[in-house]
Amino acid sequence: MKESDLYLPLKQFLENQGYEVKGEVQHCDVVAVRGDDPPVVVELKLSLNLDVVIQAVERLSLSPNVYVGVPQGCGALKRRRRQVIKLLRMLGLGLVVIAPESQGGNVKILLDPRPYKPRPSKQKQGRLLGEFTKRVGDPNLGGTAMRKGIMTAYRQRAIRIAEYLQEHGPTKASDIAQATEDSKARNLLYNNVYGWFERPSKGIYTLSPRGQQEILTWLNSSQPGSPSVSEP
Repeated sequence: MKESDLYLPLKQFLENQGYEVKGEVQHCDVVAVRGDDPPVVVELKLSLNLDVVIQAVERLSLSPNVYVGVPQGCGALKRRRRQVIKLLRMLGLGLVVIAPESQGGNVKILLDPRPYKPRPSKQKQGRLLGEFTKRVGDPNLGGTAMRKGIMTAYRQRAIRIAEYLQEHGPTKASDIAQATEDSKARNLLYNNVYGWFERPSKGIYTLSPRGQQEILTWLNSSQPGSPSVSEP
């Protein structure tokens, strides 16, 4: 398939809506004009990639009505449809999916271009700042893929409790909460997200074999200057 295979189905689609359509005008793949409306500009590509996005963004200086046109069955849309549409929406671009004539010539608009007005999420921002504030020190290298997970504020709390149990053995949850100054330690022990804790009797907790092994891994891998104690 060639990019030009997408042109005729798109041209017919636009002409059916009253547009006059011409190809390859001032480096634009497709330009459609209808009355005094701003022109419609479409950049055709066989795959969705950074090149076509950059190209389409540059066309916004010519018209607010800029679309990216890709073939039906485009791989990027199959894999990451929601993220692709969100990105194009943020950039003020539209998206049209085109089947060549040999496949029926269907044309479908997935997104019309319009100014992007993001809606801030106070809840998400609250979670971000909450994790930032609760985390002790800076135990993670930004941009590093960590196989065993990142050190979060929740994990730091779990490690603090595990260290206490490692030193003191089976202990009442209330005493652990007091000793570690963690008022929600009982919930953390009960939920046992990492499988580090066991409850040999009611209200009493101790380290599990997994906890004894993994706590050493986390403590040994702590960065210099980072706290040895610390969320999922």
